[in-house]
Amino acid sequence: MLDHELLLQSAKIAGKIALGYWDTGFDVQDKPDGAGPVTDADIAVDRALKQALVSARPDYGWLSEESDMSVDRLSKRHVFVVDPIDGTRSYIAKDTSWAHSLAIVDDGIVTHGVIYLPARDLMYSAVRGKGAFLNGAPITASQCADITTSTLLGARPILDPNHWKAAQVPGFTQHYRPSLAYRMALVAQGRFDAMLTLRATWEWDICAGALIASEAGATVSDKFGNALRFNSPAAQVSGVLAAAPEVHQQIIDASDF
Repeated sequence: MLDHELLLQSAKIAGKIALGYWDTGFDVQDKPDGAGPVTDADIAVDRALKQALVSARPDYGWLSEESDMSVDRLSKRHVFVVDPIDGTRSYIAKDTSWAHSLAIVDDGIVTHGVIYLPARDLMYSAVRGKGAFLNGAPITASQCADITTSTLLGARPILDPNHWKAAQVPGFTQHYRPSLAYRMALVAQGRFDAMLTLRATWEWDICAGALIASEAGATVSDKFGNALRFNSPAAQVSGVLAAAPEVHQQIIDASDF
């Protein structure tokens, strides 16, 4: 089985498990140090994905939000980077915008990515160099060329004037979705012109989305405009910006992050 097919199949398995808990009930706990909530569905999906993926590729490393971070992955050429449920708060609230995010990294570069929203039956996918797809159909990012007319997905801090040169927030229209993976998929789909997050960002939240958005034609970087690399020791990047190419450059030029 090809790696891409393995991710698609595993995402479907994850969706069945998560929807099962969604229908029958789940327990919620708070992670230590204010890291947010986790449900027994998150844990069950994590275990199932690790079993399905690592058993099929025993020489690949493993990086997941709900697993202990092992240094063993740093010596592996290929690594699975997984968020079992991205948007756990949405999952708990019975909102449908939570997602499973699955990716494969090869020497720091993401080569395969899948974002699956089972409650909406949306399967975003990409293989490096082969384009991006939604439910098997090609998708293309926005070609918006003007930041002042663009739509941008991000949390309220992006509207703080202190983040922008001359304390002047560009004229984009701000929108919000809880899941970072879904935000990147929506940029890939062309439904929004950009997404931006300023905080240090866990790799599992954006690894698959970074590939899907870039394969759809968006420009993807950290918040400073630097290229993203994955499977770092800290498993974090310095924020994320994914946008139509001209809007991406305009955001970098206008920012004071």
